[in-house]
Parts: sequence; C-alpha cells; structure tokens
Amino acid sequence: MTQTNTTQDIAKQGLFGRVRAWFFTGLLVTAPVLLTVYITWAAIKLIDSQVSKLLPGFETSILGNVPGVGLVIGAVLITLIGAIAAGFLGRYIIRLGEAILNRMPVVRSIYGATKQILETVISTQSDAFREVVLVEYPRKKLWVIGFVTGNTKGEVAGRIASPMVNVFVPTTPNPTSGFLLFCPREDVIFLKMTVEEAVKLVVSGGIVTPPDRSQSATPVTPVAAKNNVGKKQAMKKAAAKKAAPKKTAAKTKQARKRS
Repeated sequence: MTQTNTTQDIAKQGLFGRVRAWFFTGLLVTAPVLLTVYITWAAIKLIDSQVSKLLPGFETSILGNVPGVGLVIGAVLITLIGAIAAGFLGRYIIRLGEAILNRMPVVRSIYGATKQILETVISTQSDAFREVVLVEYPRKKLWVIGFVTGNTKGEVAGRIASPMVNVFVPTTPNPTSGFLLFCPREDVIFLKMTVEEAVKLVVSGGIVTPPDRSQSATPVTPVAAKNNVGKKQAMKKAAAKKAAPKKTAAKTKQARKRS
C-alpha cells in the first residue's frame, strides 16, 4: 500500500508540475502582447480624445468613430507647426511667445526646463542616452548600470581638473527615476550593449541579460600579461636550445665535406 500511494503522489506531482509549467509559459507568451496592445490602445484613445476637443464637430463626424484618426491628425498638425516654425514668421512668433512666457514667474521655470530637456533628447547632435556604462556606485566593488547624458560643462566642469561625464543611474524597476553622477571619464567602463538592452536589464532586475558583444569576455590583468610574456620568453629559449644541436651537426657535416 505504501509503494502504491508513493507512486500516485509522484504521478500527481508530475501532472501538477506540467500544468504549472504550461501556465507560466502561456503567461510569458500572452502577457507582453496584451500589455503592448493595452498601452497602445490607451495612448491612441487619449490622443483621439484630445484632438476631438480641439476640433469642433470631430466626435459627431464619421472619422470620429474610427480609432487612430486623431493620432494621424495630431501628427499632421505637429508637422505643419514645425514647417511654419522653420520660417521667418514662425521664428518671430516663437520669440514673441517665449518673451511672454519668460515674464511669468512659475510658467517660465516649467517652460525652460521642459524645452531644455526636449532639445537635449531630440537633437541629432546630442549624444544623450547613446552610451551605456558601468559605474562603481555606491561604494567600491559595487557596480551599477548608467547612461551617459553628455560631457560635464559649466561651473561643475570648471571646478574639477579631470574630464568628467554626466551619468544617469536609473533605479529598478522604474528607470525614469534615478541619480545624476558626475564621474571622471577614466573611472567609467563603456559597454557595447544598446540602450534598449540596458533598460531591459534594469527593469527586469537582472533577469533579462543581454548578449555579450565584447571581443574578450575575460579581461587580461597586468599580472596575467606579465605571466604571458614570461611564458613566451621561456618557449623561445627552449626552442633556441633545441635548434642549437641541429645547427652544430649541420656545420660539422659541411666541414667534413670540404675536407
């Protein structure tokens, strides 16, 4: 009876383990798809609702019931505004609007900070968030993932002799919050992983590991380099010792032939 009960328990555990594995596999497959669809649908509905408020009669029209039309209209309007702003009249209107906003006590701070951040992120000449680095933080022998947001400039750079870089260290699992560190360039380790891969690594808490694109996975330390040089020299000496008797024998044969 005892052996029969044990066999049945093992069979039940095996079946339960399979069902549990299937459930987690299905969750892993469906969860990213459902979350992507939900976030995309929510963003489209939000943009459509904002566009419908700006355009009178848009909700009652035929296009108002089609999802995504507001997104297309918004993209077209933003493109037209950009085309107008690139001209002389557009630049004059922008300067006039900025002059009015800069006279408002609270609004000018919000507008200035938002504009500077967007110009830094969107500008094609900026190197913000293009390089992933390792930073020794918060103490020695502890490393964190960081993103280089540019070279340190202004008063901070003037107070420090060595060249510095601005490094944004994100937090897990919310990468939008973090710390700004001013690090010497020689103290950071530049990685070859992309920004998207680094964000996945941070958000997942280290579960999703990107592929290793480094040329040498194991760095050569100074001690190992000295050992390698010593080994090469020893091999050269051994080869020279082996070649010496052969050369002597060859010279002896040549001398006998001449005599």
